[in-house]
Amino acid sequence: MNLKAWLALLEKRHPQAIDLGLQRCGRVYRRMQSPRPANMVYTVAGTNGKGSTVAYLAAMSGALGQRHGTYTSPHIFKFNERIKIQGKSVSDQTITRAFEEVEAARGDISLTYFEFTTLAGLLVLQQAELDCAVLEVGLGGRLDTVNLVDADCVVITPIGLDHQDFLGADIASIAREKAGVLRKDVPVVCTQAEPPAELGEIARKLNAPVYVRGLDYDISACSEEGDQTLDFSMNNRQLTVSRPVMAGRHQLDNLAAALAAVLIMNPDACDHAQQISASISDCAVAGRLQRVCSVPEILLDVGHNELAAEAIADYLLESGKTNISCVLAMLKDKSAEAVALALGGVCKRWFCTSSSGARAQSGEMLARRVSSALPDADVGYFESMAESLQMAVSKARVDDTILVFGSFTTVSAAADWLKTGHGHEVLDAAKLTLNDD
Repeated sequence: MNLKAWLALLEKRHPQAIDLGLQRCGRVYRRMQSPRPANMVYTVAGTNGKGSTVAYLAAMSGALGQRHGTYTSPHIFKFNERIKIQGKSVSDQTITRAFEEVEAARGDISLTYFEFTTLAGLLVLQQAELDCAVLEVGLGGRLDTVNLVDADCVVITPIGLDHQDFLGADIASIAREKAGVLRKDVPVVCTQAEPPAELGEIARKLNAPVYVRGLDYDISACSEEGDQTLDFSMNNRQLTVSRPVMAGRHQLDNLAAALAAVLIMNPDACDHAQQISASISDCAVAGRLQRVCSVPEILLDVGHNELAAEAIADYLLESGKTNISCVLAMLKDKSAEAVALALGGVCKRWFCTSSSGARAQSGEMLARRVSSALPDADVGYFESMAESLQMAVSKARVDDTILVFGSFTTVSAAADWLKTGHGHEVLDAAKLTLNDD
């Protein structure tokens, strides 16, 4: 079968889309001889910022001359984005060969789409004979398939309320699930200056050293006015590096945590400061406040929860943008009300759009939820992303900003409109690209 046929099969084979636990996938993993993706493994868990942190870790590992690979999820444009070697998505053929090996190993064990594809991803990375692999946890940590692999270094990105049906109703419960990726004596880098106490408690039981932003490492703008570089410090080591090209103050948090992890695992990293700085300048991930059009400005972001909305609101306020519309499409189990409240201070108009899939909700229902949180807001609803974006663009002035937000599929749908149909002219006018590779 080709990749498209494989993915269609995997989407409908298991009775549950999300079926957390390591028992079934662990048995198949061991039948596959427990493929370890690389000599050195970073695991990145948390609620927000994982994809960007993975990208920084991979880029800086490459700057140190290491052959590297990444496993992330979900994807925006093509499934292949989930598995990258040296920054490039692997081929359909490479993925289908791995699928065939997982299929042969699983026997009569039923696997979810995520379990099956993650096992294949681990196999592809192992076969690439890497020095370093960076793995992004899909959901939670303790029961996620990625947790079959013992990390050499763990990064815990900011933790917020998300996936409460699976991870627990409060931050403490969610933090305990995320901390399931910790291992005995293995270093843990926390992106947050004040991570949940539960992380520290579990780390102490495992004798895992914890590195916290502002206490064990930090990053700040260089003191010289107008300087576009950052000063990073960790113990007695210092690096001056380029500012990230990805927008938002939260990217400094992601970058700082990645730098800390790289320095922990590579004691000589400071000797390669110039190469590391250059890799940061070149590091960008699609769908992270990605500017795809200038007139009007269109920003795409895959964020889908309150924590992400707060970070974006901070960026929009700091940027001095004053006339902002939000094209919003969110799954029904996400807190649209909390997102609306977080963005309500900066977004003047809302174009609520129907989403697709088993967890979809209509644009009309989404609009009701936004209006319940923001009763005085200008809220409309549409059945398709094409309709929403067309209306948002038609109402925008040349200096307006349109934020497209809500999920990976939201950004994917917006990208489809921008690359085809009426959106093609808008994108061409900006001379920008949506190609992730």
